[in-house]
Order: sequence, then structure tokens, then C-alpha cells
Amino acid sequence: MTHQTNRRGFLGRSAAAGAIGVGYWAGTSPVLKAQESSLEGLSAACIGVGGKGGSDTSHIAEQGVNIAALCDVDGDTLDKKSREFPKAAKYQDFREMLDEIGDKVDIVTVSTPDHTHAAAAVRAMRMKKHIYCQKPLTWSISEARLMRDTANEMGVVTQMGNQGTSEDGLREAVEVIRSGAIGDVTEVHVWSNRPVWPQGKGRPEGEDPIPESLNWDCWIGPAPMRPFKKGEYHSFNWRGWVDFGTGALGDMACHTTNMPVMALKLWDPVAVTAVKNPGIFEGETYPASSALMFEFPEREGLPACKFHWYDGGELPNDELISKLPESFQKRIEQQRSGGRKTSGAVLVGSKGVLFSPDDYGAKYYLLPEEDFDGYQPPEQTLPRIPYKGGGDQRQKWEFVSTVKGEYEPGTMSNFNYAGRLTETILVGNLALRAGEGERIEWNAKELKSSNLPAVNEFVAREYRQGWEI
Repeated sequence: MTHQTNRRGFLGRSAAAGAIGVGYWAGTSPVLKAQESSLEGLSAACIGVGGKGGSDTSHIAEQGVNIAALCDVDGDTLDKKSREFPKAAKYQDFREMLDEIGDKVDIVTVSTPDHTHAAAAVRAMRMKKHIYCQKPLTWSISEARLMRDTANEMGVVTQMGNQGTSEDGLREAVEVIRSGAIGDVTEVHVWSNRPVWPQGKGRPEGEDPIPESLNWDCWIGPAPMRPFKKGEYHSFNWRGWVDFGTGALGDMACHTTNMPVMALKLWDPVAVTAVKNPGIFEGETYPASSALMFEFPEREGLPACKFHWYDGGELPNDELISKLPESFQKRIEQQRSGGRKTSGAVLVGSKGVLFSPDDYGAKYYLLPEEDFDGYQPPEQTLPRIPYKGGGDQRQKWEFVSTVKGEYEPGTMSNFNYAGRLTETILVGNLALRAGEGERIEWNAKELKSSNLPAVNEFVAREYRQGWEI
């Protein structure tokens, strides 16, 4: 293991502070000007470097950031990424990494399974590290609140990995909705082609030998210990298990609901009902499919709104589907005949409909088409990222440039925004703990249900010893 000994001599700017108390992105006002050393620039430690974490690490490096340390519980994954960054120190335990070289880095990326996001990111933020964390921001509702509060307290730059936020198309769609082009929106429908991993199953019996390259204790992290079973949890299928993932809703809603949530300020639902709810299977996995309904009150001049979520092949009713382009209706017909599942988002307004078939909200259509023939988007009110590249690269540019103090608007999916988005979404998983059709009344300020106290134990978790936050 190699250890870097040079210490950078500058501080990053804070992008979190400018959005304190706002609850949705409204621009940021970084506090500290980055004074870049003449000898070296920003350095990062990357936690989780396989799969999405592999691209997160590479994309941060593309922005001129020195990768000083790599951390992954899987030694084979770690060694593979190390070939790209041979000078980086290697670790399998992020606690050890932050203790040993935390004072030598400015940025920490967190691209691990959901259940370890907060354990890693909060520890790093308390060391005043700027954080890029994958979606959903956290495993639990209380952790999302803690991440937001900690970012504000420490004044660090933050960004959640819902890269659609950095797309011009999403930002334009938000402007279109806010301009009143489709009128008052009282219904939102979002459906997902997830899950694409096993759900609706119980825990397997027995155990398998732990691979020599895998640190199983560190993979389990804050969750309750369980035996290793090959292919059940590591390295992909963890999303379906309630101890580690957040199911289809947690996986995709930070992408697919991002645009309507931002445009309509869909924060803090007052109630959530699982309309179709096979329930948490044996207390272990999320159901294979579900349908949820979130209720939002009037807010800042916007009318009350109901948000419907569908996963596992569930779809909106035929009346809504009939409003979509004919080409997409054919895809729905194919899905109903056993074909490939679709994803989509529909906002129903008093003057028309906005439809996005893009998981990231980057493409949209105004319907019916004849009513919007010749329509011109409203005057721009949200900034556009000047960097040219894919959505992932654009978001990393936005993050790193904000840390450097070179991008005045700051990160749009900072933890003030991302924390509230994640809180809102994860209330839906509480509804899956209740019976089908059971309406959970939700107090967002106090993070608890007022009418079904039994679900409140799932707002937070008791951390395994040694992994407390």
C-alpha cells in the first residue's frame, strides 16, 4: 500500500450554504475562494470504484483531480481500477482510508451500495471534504436529513449523482412547467422499468465461502451481519434487499421524478398510500411490483397535487396512456404483451400535458401536439452548464468547477436539494411496510407517521457496532 505525503494548500468553496433554508435549488453562493497551489491541484479519495463507481472515479480525474486513494471492499475490483491510477493508495475499509489520508484530500466520492452512503459521506463531511455521492443519497429517511444538515454545518460543496439534473433538456422542461405552459398541474404519473434484479423473495439458507478478495465485514458495514451467499447480494443484486438497497423506487426515482419534483416543488408529502402492495417479502426484499400514491398540499401558490408511482411493470390507466404519442402507445401495447418494459413521466395540467420518455428528464413533449404547434420555450431562468460532454461528465464538471470556485451558480443537485428529494421518495418505501390501501399520514418536519406509528421504526436504523454515524 502506498501513502501520499504531500498536503494541498488550499480550501474549496462551499456550494451548500447558499441554498440553506430554501429546500430546492435556487442558485448557490460559495463562501471560500479556492486558492490553487502552484505545485498541485485538487486531490480525491474514491469509495466504491467498480461499476458506476469506476466511471465516477474516472470522470472526476478527467476534470484534473488527482486520484490519491481508491477504496473498494472487493480486492479484485480495487486492483483493476488501480491499473488506471497506479499512484493511488489502496484500501478496502473507508474508515481506515479517511483516518490515514483524510487530511491529504479535498474531495471524497461515494459510489457504494445505498446502505453505506451516509456512513462514508457524513464521516468525510465532518472532515470538511467536498462530497460527490451516488443516488439515492441515502438508505434511510433520517440519513437524508442528516446529510443535508451536515453539509450545511460544514460548508462543503456537495453533489448527488442524478446526472439528469445537469442536462439542458431537464432544466428547460422545468422552466416550461414553471412558466404555466401546461397550466396548473394536479397529477403526476411516473413509471419505471425497474426492478431488473430479484425482488419478492426470502433469504437463502446456508452460506458460501467468502472469496479471498472480498472484505465481507466492510461490505455489510452498518447493516446487520448475515452469511455470504454467492450472487445474492454482492456485487449487484443488493438493491432488492431491504437491509442494503431501496428497491426500484430508491434506484430510479431520483432520476425519473427529478424534473417534476424540481418544477413543482414536490417536497414533504402529507400522505402516501401503497395502492398495489404485495408487501415486503418475509421482511427481506421489496415486492416484485408496486404502485404508490403520494399526496402534496398547496405549496407556494401551487395547487394540491397527487403523484403516482408504478414499478415492476405496473402502468397508469388507459385514459392517461391515450394522451401519449401513438409511437409510445405502441410500446405500451408491446409491454402488455410481454415485451420490454417502458419508463415515463407525465405531468397533467389544466392546459395540457408534459411527457418525458427519458429516465433523466432530458427529453420532453408537450401534448396534445396540435395545441403546442409553434410553441417557443420561455425565457431562460436556470443556468446552463457550458461544458460539452455526456451527462455524467457534465455533472462532474459542475461539481469540480464549483469546488475550484470557477463556476458561480454552483451544483444544482447539492444536498439541500438532493436530501429533500431523497426524503420525499423514501417515504414511499414506508408505505410498503403497511397494508395495501393503507394511507400513511406523514409529518415531514418530525420525520414520522402520525397515524401508523409502527412504520416509524423504519425511518432510521440501529447501526452495527463500529459503523455508527
